[in-house]
Amino acid sequence: MQKKSTFFTLFSIFILAVFLSGCAGMAAKPTASNFQAPKVTLNYVDVAHYFGWWFYDAKAAPVKGNAGNNGAPLDFAFVFDIQNPNPFPVMLEGFKFACTLDGFEVNSGYSAEAQWIPAGKTNQLRVEVLYDIPGTQMSLLIVAGNQLKEKGVGIWDQLEKIWTGAPDFSYPVGVVQGSAIFKADGLTKVAGFEGKFPK
Repeated sequence: MQKKSTFFTLFSIFILAVFLSGCAGMAAKPTASNFQAPKVTLNYVDVAHYFGWWFYDAKAAPVKGNAGNNGAPLDFAFVFDIQNPNPFPVMLEGFKFACTLDGFEVNSGYSAEAQWIPAGKTNQLRVEVLYDIPGTQMSLLIVAGNQLKEKGVGIWDQLEKIWTGAPDFSYPVGVVQGSAIFKADGLTKVAGFEGKFPK
């Protein structure tokens, strides 16, 4: 009697295991109709590295090497939440956006690193964007030269505001024209996004 009871117990466990493995194999598969683009949200922005506000040009006499036109770098880290609403994992394969400082588009960020986002979960992605004074000056002159002129703001005054105001976010830092590419089982979805910090 004991052997028969043990046999039925083991047999029941076996049947349950087969049933559960069959259910696992029936997990949702991505199709053109059920694949939803994940949601990308700017969570926060961090000043990753800060070196103050300074600039020197080619007339400077350095101890070593050539001076050139150089200024303090400014490194912002943009942290995004990427929420996968699908009942299957998706892969992030491309990520890019334009950056605005005090309302002026002056740089762009991107990530070429692929990552899997589990079904129904949220991952974070950190993208650092490095600014330098000569490059930012050129961007401001090209994109915002007329705006600054209309406001009566000099290019150097605006640059100083950007660099000195960065640590306490005295102006908004923004993300525009964001684009993220997601793939699942040969299907592709593109999600657009934008955001501002502080919110």
